[in-house]
Amino acid sequence: MENIISVKDLRQNMADYARQIEKGMSFVVFKKSKPLFRVSSVRDEIWEEALDFTKIKKGGVDIEDILSRL
Repeated sequence: MENIISVKDLRQNMADYARQIEKGMSFVVFKKSKPLFRVSSVRDEIWEEALDFTKIKKGGVDIEDILSRL
């Protein structure tokens, strides 16, 4: 069974849900009795680091600078 929450509940209790998600829980978020999206940990996904901008410049690189070069 899915853990079902409302958009309003998620918005009002974001910190609590974030802690639960860190522990591996996931939630389906509903609005007006319709499912909108699922919230889950990114640990469930396979991520590959393409580039660490903090290694280029301490504190990272400004996104506007990156986008202006594309």
